[in-house]
Amino acid sequence: MSGEGAAFGPLLRELRLAASQTIEGLAEASGVSVRGIGDLERGRRAAPQRRTVAALADGLGLDAALRERLLAAARAGRAPGYSPVGVRAFPRGIDDFVGREPQLTLLAELAERRDAVQPVVAAVSGPPGAGKTTLALHAARALADRFPDGQLVVDLCGTDDEPPGPSELVLRVLKALRVADRDLAQAGPEGQPALYRRVLAERRCLLVLDDARDEAQVRPLLPAAGAAMVVVTSRRMLTGLESVHRLPLGELSPAEAAAFLTALVGAERAAADPDAVADVADRCGHLPLALRVAGNWLATRSGWTVRRLADRLAAEDRRLDALTAGDVRVAAAFDLSYRQLTPAAARLFRRLALLPGPDTGAAGAARLTGQALFDAEDTLEELVETGLLGAYGERYRLHDLLRLYARTRLAAEESAPDAVRARTALYDWLLGTTVVAGRWFEPDHGAPPADWDGAVDLSSADRARAWLQAEGANWLAALRAAAAGGAHATVVEVAEALHWFSDQWIFWGHWPEVFGTAARSARELGDPLLEATHLNYHAWALLTCEGRPHDSLERSAEALEAARRAGDVRQDAWAHIYRGLAFGRLDDHVPAADHMHRAVTLFEAAGDLHGSLQARHGRALILMDSGRPEEALVVYEETLAFLERVQDRLAPHIAQFSRGGMHSGMGSCNALMERWTDAVEHHRRAMAIWRSSGNTAMESRQLVHLGDTLLSAGRRTEAREAFARCVGLGPDADPQRVAAARDTLARLDTP
Repeated sequence: MSGEGAAFGPLLRELRLAASQTIEGLAEASGVSVRGIGDLERGRRAAPQRRTVAALADGLGLDAALRERLLAAARAGRAPGYSPVGVRAFPRGIDDFVGREPQLTLLAELAERRDAVQPVVAAVSGPPGAGKTTLALHAARALADRFPDGQLVVDLCGTDDEPPGPSELVLRVLKALRVADRDLAQAGPEGQPALYRRVLAERRCLLVLDDARDEAQVRPLLPAAGAAMVVVTSRRMLTGLESVHRLPLGELSPAEAAAFLTALVGAERAAADPDAVADVADRCGHLPLALRVAGNWLATRSGWTVRRLADRLAAEDRRLDALTAGDVRVAAAFDLSYRQLTPAAARLFRRLALLPGPDTGAAGAARLTGQALFDAEDTLEELVETGLLGAYGERYRLHDLLRLYARTRLAAEESAPDAVRARTALYDWLLGTTVVAGRWFEPDHGAPPADWDGAVDLSSADRARAWLQAEGANWLAALRAAAAGGAHATVVEVAEALHWFSDQWIFWGHWPEVFGTAARSARELGDPLLEATHLNYHAWALLTCEGRPHDSLERSAEALEAARRAGDVRQDAWAHIYRGLAFGRLDDHVPAADHMHRAVTLFEAAGDLHGSLQARHGRALILMDSGRPEEALVVYEETLAFLERVQDRLAPHIAQFSRGGMHSGMGSCNALMERWTDAVEHHRRAMAIWRSSGNTAMESRQLVHLGDTLLSAGRRTEAREAFARCVGLGPDADPQRVAAARDTLARLDTP
């Protein structure tokens, strides 16, 4: 027989003839196709994988020595130098690679599907500069050994004005795979697509189709059969492609972005100022292209500190210009996608820069352009499809750098008056909708009027709450603009509509600003009743949201004085409530009880059931805080009975909120008296109320009360469950209670 170094094809043929087998006979014995065996013997196909070699060896009945020779020839045939095209010909720029572990893992898993009936296709999509090509090339290099018949990168030039068509690309791939010119000529242009499919069906190749323009360009390049793998990269999501594994890319995590910069500028330089590294990463929006530009800039300017570049990038109006390194500009990458938009999509993209908050819904986008809602949704989806806009549920968000780019296009292509009109239309709609949504929670209001048409679904209190929270940053900016522009009546109207809603979202972080702004606007309007009302709201926010009892006392004193000037009993009573609560927080229980008693008397004289309920509740709370739990429990029970008598005349959510607070207080009273069973029962009732109403802040508080009570009762396992649930509630929880729960869990987990 031939020497030990025989190539796989000739060796396979020699062994087959020695076994007196035809190709057809070996195919039947091994399960390998006749065409496959013929191509292997003639060298038209690189050596197969181990599983195929084992099948051929079994079909030939080889002994151990000959089986090992055949395997050795296969391994030699799979060496990098054998492949007609391979990773050695890939472009540079994939060594400094960070992150993307889930995507790399998925691609590796897909590559392992060796017995697939049809080729595996993965589509990598994302915004400009997300590192799609780098990921695909990095994965291709890691997976190269699994595709011995070649690894090929084809630039589809999808962002060019006139990208190559499918027929040109098919011919390019066939030539790269070294299909003979004779076969190409024989097939001709009409037969080359079929030849393309046949060649890829017979070879285990990895094909990277980079920078695809759209589905029409890609679809003819996807093989229909065989063991090939295709990785497509595109700024578009290529939604129309079927049977595709999708890998959307966004920005890197903060830690990954910092690691990427460190790799570019050097560990020693980065370690000298890690805060500056984090600032540069943040100002690059953790986008790989921007990070690479920033890293290259620093790498070529050894005299610069990282902090100097961070400061240079701090100015938003110059940031995109600063993110330029030689002939690489971040803005140029955005240009390529922007110029492919339809006029309607380009206009909306520009105007999204006017959004004050991080994201918007379709109705807000429609106000920016004057489009009908359904048209705006279609335009938003075009932006999502092209990678210029992110979609998160029903919300749409521009990447930070794309927002800056949109701002430059807005300034270049639209007049300042047009931009002002678009922003004004958005802000007017935001504030008007905020009033309607907030009034769901106000007594004597509820659902929107029948003739209201605000383009969003506010058909229930839950939907109204969801909209107010999702659009919080946007309507807050609109409120600030109204105050700055002297629209004081609008400011007061919006704040008034949000008064009772604020209990549903206590730790949002901006209620002191909202109600403080409204109090100043009320003063500007010269209306002492409005001033007293919003000073009282401000006193509540300072005390409840920020824990500032001294400042709250100042506001409630001002509210008391304004209420007396206005001659309004109700606001006089509310001022006493907030003064009583603030004194109670300061452990000054005598004036606290006195103010709460006055509030009860005034509310009952005015016939204000909502206020009377809160004042009665406040009396019980002050008794408990002053160390008189038995008396407090009696008042709680009386107040709960009062609530049951008048609940049909109360706003349902106010009744529910009050009931939750009273069960919580009754639980705490029982705990102070070591009546653990009753204490746990009341705390669980309160927790169920907060959860059913979607009030995460109050639920977090209640879980800590419950956990503390369970610990005191010796029920450690149940207590741990309560604290763990508190920690997992998310950003709308009371941050202080979450921190307390986390600390308690750490102590419980310490042996």
